[in-house]
Amino acid sequence: MSQTENQPRIIVETGVDLRVAEIIEPVLGTMDYLLVRVRLLNQNGLTLQIMAERSDGTMTVEDCEAISMAISPVLDVDDPIDKAYHLEVSSPGIDRPMVRKSDFSRWQGHLVKFETSILIDNRKRFRGKIVETNDEGFTIERDQVAYGEAPSVTIPFTALSEAKLILTDDLIRDALRADKLAKAQAANQNGDDEE
Repeated sequence: MSQTENQPRIIVETGVDLRVAEIIEPVLGTMDYLLVRVRLLNQNGLTLQIMAERSDGTMTVEDCEAISMAISPVLDVDDPIDKAYHLEVSSPGIDRPMVRKSDFSRWQGHLVKFETSILIDNRKRFRGKIVETNDEGFTIERDQVAYGEAPSVTIPFTALSEAKLILTDDLIRDALRADKLAKAQAANQNGDDEE
């Protein structure tokens, strides 16, 4: 079991989104997927967007289909949404939401933008490169420093309300490299299983 698998999300939903997350997260767990985010959106009527991934960060179209087929009946039984909706299952993408402590260590060195629930250094919105992480929080080096602000700031995980990676060439390169490595490791494991 990887460190990510048993790590709870530090940023979670509210309202109906939270109810859906509570219903589907155990199902995803039994299938070895991690829930990233649930959002009920007013697009194409009503769309229930589920973001998930494997513990190694990969996600295929087949994975999305498997999740959709597994959670649809569960959502039909519990029926947390009282209107008709479209179900959309996807990967978190390269410029992904950051929802677990491990996301911050995994993507250390990359740009992130985020909001806090409380004022930190007289602001709630931040943007910068993740330079350090620990169990309590993470430190960023700001890419835009206003007069009188320190060039780096440490954010406790308990203060986060939303966080997302910023798409850069470096992020694309590292994400593609990580995906290629994960696929090679999966192929090696499958080859070992067949012997």
